[in-house]
Order: sequence, then C-alpha cells, then structure tokens
Amino acid sequence: MDQGTRDELLGRLVEAVGSVAVVHPTRVAIDGPPAAGKTTLADELAVVLREQGRDVIRATIDDFLFPRAQRYPRGEYSAEGCYFDTHDYDALNRVLLDPLGPDGDRRFQHAVYDRTADTALSPPVTTAPADAVLVFDGVFLMRPELIDRWDLRIFVSTALEKTVDRAVIRERRMLSRTDVERRWHERYIPAQQFYFATVRPTDHLDIIVHNDEPQQPAWETQTH
Repeated sequence: MDQGTRDELLGRLVEAVGSVAVVHPTRVAIDGPPAAGKTTLADELAVVLREQGRDVIRATIDDFLFPRAQRYPRGEYSAEGCYFDTHDYDALNRVLLDPLGPDGDRRFQHAVYDRTADTALSPPVTTAPADAVLVFDGVFLMRPELIDRWDLRIFVSTALEKTVDRAVIRERRMLSRTDVERRWHERYIPAQQFYFATVRPTDHLDIIVHNDEPQQPAWETQTH
C-alpha cells in the first residue's frame, strides 16, 4: 500500500487512466459509500486530466435516479430500496456507458434526471472524441448491471461510521443530525453492507483509495 499527498494520489490515478489501452473513450468508475469522498476525488481527477489536455466527460449516478415517486416503494429508510429501487441502470447504459464503449457510436447524454427539480432531463446528444475520458462517480458501480462497462475501476474506501459524521456536515443545510443519522444507519450503511455481501466489489477493482484522512490518502493497486 502507498501513502502520500493528495497530489501524489491524483498523479497515480492519472497514470492509471493513461495506461488504459482502448480505442474508445476510457470509462472510469469511482465507487464507494455515500460521503466517502467520491465526488471530490472525481472532480479533482477531472481537473488534472483536463490540464493534461484530455477531453473529460464528468458524470454522476445522482443524474440517473428514478423519479422520487418511484424510488421509495419499500419506504424512505429501506436499505433494500436503496439498492434495488433507486437508480436507472438501463438508462445509464443506454445513453452513456454503451455509446462510449467498444461497440458504441460515442454519441452520449450525461444525465437523464434533475434531482433538485425531480424532473426528467434530456440534454443535447454530444459526440465524444475517441480519446475522451468519462469520470463517473456513484454508489454500487460494481453491481452486475454495470460491472463490464468500466475500463478502470476505483473504489474510495472510508470507515462507514466516519461517513455519518461527514454526512452531518455535508447535509446540515437540508437535514437535521437526527435525520442524517437515521438515513445512514437504517438505509445507506445497511445497503452498502448488502452490496459488499452480494457483489463483493473489492474483487473487481483496479485501485482502492483509503480516504479516512483525505489529505494523506493511501492507495493500493489490485491484481486480478
């Protein structure tokens, strides 16, 4: 396992992206539990890749949610609902991951849903250059519906209890500490535990980033 600064970690990830040999856009998954630091890492990686001249498509699982009315058939705090009822994987594959894949035409959309307005989105179809990089963050990205769509698989690992404290800070404008703690302990953490038990995501990864201390991260490269 290596440990270093944030910049050293990003350098390692950029190296990993550069080592992917495909003739279509490189599809990078940044998986991990809620509040582990996936979005921050994905944003930072996108900046560095752009500085190096790569064309970056930045997208997130939050833009591929089902409408709110469909997301909670098992209740707002259901862990099973979190895993099974939340994300529209068919749409994600159809409009983004497959078009950028080996048999795709590179004509993609980066989103289908506006979480803030709870409405469907249909952004303009864009054509990606063949050497573009998709940097995609989200939960459950190694599940069977998606596992073979990625060219590089990164997991941001953080102690699950630590994610609760981070979430309280992140969500403080919207939710009380009590509500955040209930959501994490009843819905999000059990859903992650179910994911690990059924899918074993760490068996499929290329790089694990240990993000308990974001300014001094550690990382390890997996061999398959």
